[in-house]
Amino acid sequence: MNNSVGNAARLLGAGLRALIVLTVICGVLYPLAVTGIAQALFNDKANGSEIKDKSGQVVGSSLIGQTYNLPKNDPNDAEEATRPDLKWFQPRPSNGLGSNSVNTQYSLILSGATNRSADNGAVNGQCTKDAEEGTLCAQVLAAKEAVIADNSTAGHQVEPEDVPADAVTSSGSGLDPNISPEYAKIQVPRVAEQNKLDVKQVDKLVADHTKGRTLGFMGEPRVNVLELNIALKALSKS
Repeated sequence: MNNSVGNAARLLGAGLRALIVLTVICGVLYPLAVTGIAQALFNDKANGSEIKDKSGQVVGSSLIGQTYNLPKNDPNDAEEATRPDLKWFQPRPSNGLGSNSVNTQYSLILSGATNRSADNGAVNGQCTKDAEEGTLCAQVLAAKEAVIADNSTAGHQVEPEDVPADAVTSSGSGLDPNISPEYAKIQVPRVAEQNKLDVKQVDKLVADHTKGRTLGFMGEPRVNVLELNIALKALSKS
């Protein structure tokens, strides 16, 4: 009996010592080491890839897209459609985003895709004006009409064939922070007109903020909308 109690006590003691040692190593030392290395070598990325304006204030993250809309007439009306603020460069559509309906104490936006197939709403394999409302085809056609209407100016008419795919489709997350250089360029005349700037100035702004493929072969050329709009704000004030 005494031997059994002694063996149990030794096992409990060994287990407690292992628990304490592993807690210190895995719960204290390892997180501190990883955090220290991340802060020392990758400070910007470790802190969320924050973007700051000229005053040093954090205005967002380079990894998460933002919308640039006019204030609603009734902020409490969930059914009221948002209207883009045309003086800013606009991001990709965010049709995949959803609202938090489980815990309404928090006003959260949930990331996600539309989960619709590429031919959702297509008629005989093509997206036409006969597409059923709410389908992907109907959303794409409506978005295309809006892009043409919003970005056509007195001196520049956007043609349907000029509208790139990312201007009318959302990304898998709905939070893509980047747009294609093509989508940025068709917005240049409208942005210049709305901000009373020269088109060449705004065009140069887009060129300066266009990033090439990662390592020269991965992904596509892209423009970060938040960074571009911060530069536009600075240009408008100068």
